[in-house]
Amino acid sequence: MSVPMAIVDFIPVALFLTAAVILQRDLYNKMSKGAFALFAAGTITVFVAGCFKAAWKLIYALGICDFVALNKTFFPMQTTGFVLAALGMIALLCHKQSEKTTLYGIAAVPVVYASNMIFVVLMVLGVFCLDVSLMVIAARRKKSAALALYLISFIFIMGMGYLSSQDFANPLMNWIGEGVNIVGQGTFLLGTWILHKNGLAEAEALRK
Repeated sequence: MSVPMAIVDFIPVALFLTAAVILQRDLYNKMSKGAFALFAAGTITVFVAGCFKAAWKLIYALGICDFVALNKTFFPMQTTGFVLAALGMIALLCHKQSEKTTLYGIAAVPVVYASNMIFVVLMVLGVFCLDVSLMVIAARRKKSAALALYLISFIFIMGMGYLSSQDFANPLMNWIGEGVNIVGQGTFLLGTWILHKNGLAEAEALRK
């Protein structure tokens, strides 16, 4: 793993953070406190998980140490983040939103399993529900370009999940993975930017 590759790993993290902040600002006045808390907590958790992974790569590439904890916490944290963000979006679209609305009984408890399969399933469901929710918003706003970008983002993020199971000892696979990740987060940001520029913040309630 090279230092340039490790630095490039911060790019998709920054792209996701930008999209998340835009969505948080645009959706704040449309979400109940509970739904927004889930969405904000989820997107922040995904961002922090990405920072952990990128920091681990950079520290390792610089020859400082192999900070294993940063690497091992990435996948469970990212999965939890996407699930929470998706729950917030589902609540926005499916539940009547009000200032007094709160959501109970939802907690993220870190559990260690011998297998990562539970995280793989939850990760796919979380990303799928998050992107589909945004596609629904794009469709209701009649922004087909944003809808298409969210669909592309989902495909590339799933592709990144597949690539992560391959042999990353090969530098070429690492660079392909970085490229796929950047495209996935870049299209997510572009879709979000289109909705933002077309007045998402001023839109009426998004639930039908």
